[in-house]
Amino acid sequence: MTEQQQQHDDDGGTRVPSSGAASRGHRTGPLAGRRALVTGGASGIGAACARALASAGAHVIVADRDSDGAAAVARDVGGEVWTVDLLDTGALEDLHLDADILINNAGIQVVRPIEEFVPADFRRVHTLMLEAPFLLIRAALPFMYRKGFGRIINVSSVHGLRASPFKSAYVSAKHGLEGLSKVTALEGGPHGVTSNCVNPGYVRTPLVEDQIADQARLHGISDDEVLSKIMLTESAIKRLVEPEEVASLVAWLASDHAGMVTGTSYVMDGGWSAR
Repeated sequence: MTEQQQQHDDDGGTRVPSSGAASRGHRTGPLAGRRALVTGGASGIGAACARALASAGAHVIVADRDSDGAAAVARDVGGEVWTVDLLDTGALEDLHLDADILINNAGIQVVRPIEEFVPADFRRVHTLMLEAPFLLIRAALPFMYRKGFGRIINVSSVHGLRASPFKSAYVSAKHGLEGLSKVTALEGGPHGVTSNCVNPGYVRTPLVEDQIADQARLHGISDDEVLSKIMLTESAIKRLVEPEEVASLVAWLASDHAGMVTGTSYVMDGGWSAR
């Protein structure tokens, strides 16, 4: 982060900035007056979540290492940009996060058989998708506890509940995120903080498009065959989930209406996990 992208407190910690004027804007809706941070907000599910939360009245901080993509989304929703590489976990250890709503969404995928999986790739997936969410939750909870309100929403996956071959890093990271979310729910409940997972199946995002190509190469088949013969074979509804569908659930979980919903996982997988 640059000096313009962070502030330092007297206690030596780092605080995600606020532009001030944008936070004080006259917004209406069920999330008016709330500050929301969305990681991986430059595209896909993250961008859809940023738009849904802003439409509900929240002031949104779009966090992504893609500064141009994040800036475009932030302009669209009247929010802020936090240019950050979440793989640099050392920079997150002294972070103070002033946010009412935290959406842990950033993710990557590597598809390989276990015996061919590069250990550095395994660690990278876990760093981004489990360690970074832990550090962001850790940074956000003190502010949420002081306010007596908080919403932590972890974008997990059906792979947080089910396994698929060749995805050892992704599946284990998402299973870990599920456990982290439940512990956060138990600790945060007395302080007015809820923590939940959203578990979509395959969503129409750049990550899934790359995954389709990887699977096609791995199995020696076409992209269309990957969808019909691998990805959607277990789904009763034979289509990809749209990012906006995930975002609509995220926005509801962030609202006051979901105050009694915590420690759970909301599956949106077209019936895959019903089998």
